[in-house]
Amino acid sequence: MSGKSFKALVVDEVRENVFQRRIIERNVDELPPGEVLIRVEYSALNYKDALSAKGHKGITRKYPHTPGVDASGVVEASTSDLFLVGEKVFVTGYDLGMNTSGGFGQYIRVPAGWVIKIPPDFSLREIMIYGTAGFTSGIAIYEMQRNEITPDKGKILVTGAAGGVGCLATAMLTKAGYYVVASTGKLQKKDFLMNLGAKEVISREDLIDTSGKPLLPKKWAGAIENVGGNTLSTVIKSIGNRGVVTSIGLVQSDKLETTVYPFILRGVRLIGVDSAESPMDYRLKIWNKIFTEWRLDEPEQLVKECSLIELDKEIELILKGGQTGRVVVNMK
Repeated sequence: MSGKSFKALVVDEVRENVFQRRIIERNVDELPPGEVLIRVEYSALNYKDALSAKGHKGITRKYPHTPGVDASGVVEASTSDLFLVGEKVFVTGYDLGMNTSGGFGQYIRVPAGWVIKIPPDFSLREIMIYGTAGFTSGIAIYEMQRNEITPDKGKILVTGAAGGVGCLATAMLTKAGYYVVASTGKLQKKDFLMNLGAKEVISREDLIDTSGKPLLPKKWAGAIENVGGNTLSTVIKSIGNRGVVTSIGLVQSDKLETTVYPFILRGVRLIGVDSAESPMDYRLKIWNKIFTEWRLDEPEQLVKECSLIELDKEIELILKGGQTGRVVVNMK
């Protein structure tokens, strides 16, 4: 494979804190070391990718760089006994697309310990509809179930429900039998969310509390919270006894102001969701759920596809908060 060229989106720092995105020809010899070389056929756009693509050095330390924390494709070469040439595989998280050349290139080379085989009845495209967003949603559902938040316990709130994680969480919770209330700043997407299975759709303004009260009336048995800030603190105050809040995002704010009262008077549990560094045995538990009981019947309703050339405008859209659902990138 030495000397083989391929196309990739590359972000350059043209001068200090000024970044430029362009599609260039790269060579597989430039890729980092690893046991598995993968010809990427599909990737997916996540908010973390967009931050890397605009030069966020909290995500990516050194440029030039190719983002893309998700990739699915075919093994082109392997020095590991775990993977054979021609096998369908995918990678989500770890350091892919952060400081390791990522899925917005037509080839990646990664450690074997990052790679998962795709079940025969899944396509390379379908697995990327889930990607990091689906895996993150899966962790949140798994942790709620592990803490005995079953469908009979009450309503589950999903905030930021029109985004990539939010829409998958809505659909996967519905598949798992939960009553889902979807919160969004895009009420024009109500029909979209109802089609995914939400029983109710509410405005994000309904979750802003400025009363200063340490506790609010009990509304939810659990929540998948994608927003952070005041929304997260309001949700915590509104969870019922022994309820669970899974914290995933920070698009509103990375600050959290609360008291201990929800935790010591209602036994509320706040669980952080970190998908990138999840160990492989834990990952496989979640993915096996996605492969089987949480697999969506109609995943196409929450995705749009773009090419590598079209990706730049999708990056700008997600940075402005205008993206709905998932964006799958056709790398072929």
